[in-house]
Amino acid sequence: MRPVRIWLYAVAALIVLMVVVGGATRLTESGLSIVEWKPVTGVLPPLSEAAWQAEFQKYQQIPQYQLVNKGMSLAEFRTIFWWEWAHRLLGRLIGFVFLLPFLFFLWRGLIDRALGWRLGGLFVLGGLQGAVGWWMVSSGLATRVDVSQYRLAIHLTLACTILFATIAVADGLRPGAGPEAASGRVRGLARLLPILVLVQIFLGGLVAGLDAGLTFTTWPLMDGHFIPPLESLLVQQPAWRNFFENVLTVQFDHRMFAYALWGLTLLHWLDARRAGGAAGRRALLLFGLVSAQAVLGIMTLIHQVPIDIALAHQFGATIVLIAATIHAARLARRDAPLEHPSRLAVARTSG
Repeated sequence: MRPVRIWLYAVAALIVLMVVVGGATRLTESGLSIVEWKPVTGVLPPLSEAAWQAEFQKYQQIPQYQLVNKGMSLAEFRTIFWWEWAHRLLGRLIGFVFLLPFLFFLWRGLIDRALGWRLGGLFVLGGLQGAVGWWMVSSGLATRVDVSQYRLAIHLTLACTILFATIAVADGLRPGAGPEAASGRVRGLARLLPILVLVQIFLGGLVAGLDAGLTFTTWPLMDGHFIPPLESLLVQQPAWRNFFENVLTVQFDHRMFAYALWGLTLLHWLDARRAGGAAGRRALLLFGLVSAQAVLGIMTLIHQVPIDIALAHQFGATIVLIAATIHAARLARRDAPLEHPSRLAVARTSG
């Protein structure tokens, strides 16, 4: 199983790179530079001056050019085009890096039926992610100058969900090192933390989609308040729209959820360290990573979203998710021998 595990970790690394490149594409406002979805022929960039002019003319027909970038030169267009092209090319590369070794491992008999179904599910999710990416881009081609924050948040969260599932499957292929001593509460919160990280990533996607990080750039206060007035948080009607469309509310939710996540990882570490061992060390690492991610978030905000710090913040989110996933997977997997000793005995006898 070691080759399969290494392959899945390589796929996970490419997904992390994809998330970071996607963040750069958004921050450079490059995501709408390619206005067509060509899954096969789109792998080739323009190869002549005439082809570049044709692509530029297509971009000139959409609202982003007409209302935001009117007068842009061809050289400036090429810059944003290359970001989006690289992002799409990386998505295609991940598909090939996943599919070809998957078929090879199946042929060599290194993947059993159960694992094959899980891996097949990952491949389907990857294909869905490509479709969601175009669904996101298409939202900015007709009446908007940017993409829908709803679709951007879904696109980002789905990418991170695929990363979560890939890491969980890969780590499940590690040779077991025996059960870890941990309470049910420690195990339960460990399982919950990756889900909470994904929720925070979704909220971050909404912040990015609304450029909310450019609006209230002070910390710890927002517009002079730690908790803004309710009438400001719920100014839109119906009230639910504020959680997705009100810049103040969206950024406030992202901040508050970050505080809650930081507090939970602190409590989880304090709880897990009583048992000691690997679980306690992983819980401490997770708390440290969440703390560093919080600092990056604050720096991104107060410096008004510089691309280097913002990309570090996005990269940090994937690292926190990976650490939380591995921590949860190992606690969940390693308590099985203690709960089902009879099954182990039967397995050893039959083997």
